Amino acid sequence: MAEREKLELLATLKLKYNHEFYKVVDFLNRNLKSYNLMFGVSKKDDEMTFSIYEI
Repeated sequence: MAEREKLELLATLKLKYNHEFYKVVDFLNRNLKSYNLMFGVSKKDDEMTFSIYEI
């Protein structure tokens, strides 16, 4: 059975909602994957939380 990847949360940042922020997260994930980094974004009401993880 393959070992599961463990994500370590490195940082979060809360920002006002911007509909194009998902494009930034996609760009970062595509270009920084080789550095064992993963980026995420979640939306709640009028606020977005940007997260950085180490794989």
